[in-house]
Amino acid sequence: MADPLAQARLDLAIANRIVSLEGIIDAFGHVSMRHPTKPDRYLISRSRSPEVVEPGDIYEYTLDSEPVKPLPKGIRCYGELVIHGEIYKARPDVNAVAHHHGMAFLPFCNTGAELLPLYHMGAQIGEKTPFWDSRDEFGDTNLLVLKPEEGASLAKALGPYWVVLLRRHGVTVAAKNLTELVFRIIYSYRNAELQLMTQAQGMPLSPLTPGEARQAWDRNLQPRPQARAWEYWCTRLRKAGEYPKAKAARKAAATAKKRSR
Repeated sequence: MADPLAQARLDLAIANRIVSLEGIIDAFGHVSMRHPTKPDRYLISRSRSPEVVEPGDIYEYTLDSEPVKPLPKGIRCYGELVIHGEIYKARPDVNAVAHHHGMAFLPFCNTGAELLPLYHMGAQIGEKTPFWDSRDEFGDTNLLVLKPEEGASLAKALGPYWVVLLRRHGVTVAAKNLTELVFRIIYSYRNAELQLMTQAQGMPLSPLTPGEARQAWDRNLQPRPQARAWEYWCTRLRKAGEYPKAKAARKAAATAKKRSR
């Protein structure tokens, strides 16, 4: 597919469906990517559950989280767009962002217990997993990140890291590209599951050393393992009958051209 924007929409739809099929993001998470040719914009689906996102559902937003063009009648956006826009503003090196409430993370979000890399794939949590507590600056809220100042505060808490836990809420994940984002979403979640299972044994944890974690991080993000993982997840989508249809992709490409005029 020659059109980079149409390809980006297809890839983003695939990413949404992968993290849903893998049992991590349910009805209320969302995944975005920076525009492939305009870094002052990002792409994200209209308000739909990730499992059913099609390429044609994906719209362009400014980094202030405003639609580049008015949304069609009846189309609504996600309420927490500022999570994405404010992180893209603060981190030029970030090109993909996700927010979700995966159950394996929620015990850590509630207690503040430190998330540790317990196996080589778990190194994808990064050097540190900071916490952000909305109460610190905003008092009692409904816990959703709805205001620009809330999104900016979350982005500040993320800092130079790649995963941030939201107290009593969920997790936000960042990456340099979409494939890396999906990889980090899945393996940071598996690492959280492993930590909960290991703690249930009542034995001391044996996390990776900083040197092991750095080397595992570097190895996991090389092109070959990234491509191998993406192929695997796409194959699982196809076998499950959940891969975006070619017709939908072609329609999205035509829509993308109209939107760019």
